[in-house]
Amino acid sequence: MAGSVLLPGGVKALDARLERAGLLDLAMETAGRAVADHLQQVFPAGRVLLLAGGGANGGDAWVAARHLLSLEREVTVLAQPPRHPLSKLNRKRLAAVGVTSQVLAATSLRRALAAVDVVVDGLLGTGFRPPLRAELGELVGLLNGSGLPVLSIDLPSGLDAASAELPEVVVKAAHTLTFSGLKPALIYGPAAHAAGQVTVAGLRIPPDWTVREAVALRPTDDEIAALLPKRFADAHKGTAGRVWVLGGHPGTLGAPALAGLGALRAGAGLVTIYSGADVPLITPELMAHRIKLSDLEREQKPDAVAVGMGLGPQASEVARMVLGWRVPTVVDADALQPGLAGAGHPQVIWTPHPGEAARLLGTDTQGITRDPLSAARALQEKFGGVVVLKGGPSTVATPDGLFVARGGHPGMASAGMGDTLSGILAALLGQGLNAQDAALAGVRLHSKAGELAGQQHGYGLMATDVSGELGRAWLELVGGA
Repeated sequence: MAGSVLLPGGVKALDARLERAGLLDLAMETAGRAVADHLQQVFPAGRVLLLAGGGANGGDAWVAARHLLSLEREVTVLAQPPRHPLSKLNRKRLAAVGVTSQVLAATSLRRALAAVDVVVDGLLGTGFRPPLRAELGELVGLLNGSGLPVLSIDLPSGLDAASAELPEVVVKAAHTLTFSGLKPALIYGPAAHAAGQVTVAGLRIPPDWTVREAVALRPTDDEIAALLPKRFADAHKGTAGRVWVLGGHPGTLGAPALAGLGALRAGAGLVTIYSGADVPLITPELMAHRIKLSDLEREQKPDAVAVGMGLGPQASEVARMVLGWRVPTVVDADALQPGLAGAGHPQVIWTPHPGEAARLLGTDTQGITRDPLSAARALQEKFGGVVVLKGGPSTVATPDGLFVARGGHPGMASAGMGDTLSGILAALLGQGLNAQDAALAGVRLHSKAGELAGQQHGYGLMATDVSGELGRAWLELVGGA
């Protein structure tokens, strides 16, 4: 089942539902035990310091301390005065088994850090908004300066759960155990850089409770595999999708060629590049024609079109023409123009990177990267169709909701990757997928190929490396490897 992405408001609503059902205490018990079990797994030996804040996050730390004690771990607890009723209750429960806490302050923290091997951060949860108060900032500075490994509960203290921004003062965790679903700060950089290895733990509640409060979903690879097109034995190039790639002008002639290669590797039966310039054929299976693009109005239309890659000054005019054909279309690069707002239709996929998204929405790039979920939603509402806001990870906005992609490789931060993705998306559209399914499947197929290319080539990847792994990525997703 797809994973959920939760905003602070969704977490609060989920807690309220648990409380109404009389399950909040059991949920905290489940969370605290999960923290203890996870710590035992990743740090199986050594003395443990638990830092408990005054809210529910601190309550999880109290429960974790009790379970760690039952696992024969040596525990020390430094705590702020508990405000949450369940935190108070679990402090009493811990005291009943022989562990009392000390007041959390700079002096006590310095002393404790010198005597332990690993720290559990339960200071602040999803309800926190930066900046930290000065006294908490001092404690975070001491913790980060200790060099000890940290396991953060739900998210590193100091992060705004809803934002991808990285505050100046935040706990630098080696591991983060979060509950019910990921939070945006644990998905998008640079905030996610503070979280270390992130693991999602369930609270043993009905899955639809979490999905109902989710701002976005994260499909599993099995769900993606189910979307990929399947062919019968009698398939031929005419039934596998005819794709046009419209792009290229002097200086950017490689862009449409890379899109064409991506389309071929993603299963398109016939791929033709149309350009006002001479596009190099990087593989003989591609067809390329130098043509005045307006002349295409008279031609029989293909099953799908990718438009914009290196197209140059005529991109807006050509894109508007293509959108008028009402065929499945990928709009990328130079064709991503503010003047096309509202010109989308249900079978259009727009593929901006953050800089292009900022231009389309009339804002700055930082505004896009701070909150990719809201940016993707705004783009979809303004332009129609489906939006793939590219990034690490990419965000897909559809009329039905928001989705966050999985996977990828940092070596994919190089020229031509977006062109390759556009070709993949066009190929899937040409094979009959609707825009939402093509976007979800294409983005994951692209990121999976990047992962495989990273294993083969290391850090620095070229777009052609990723295209070359699309077949193996497809096989691994559908279980044929």
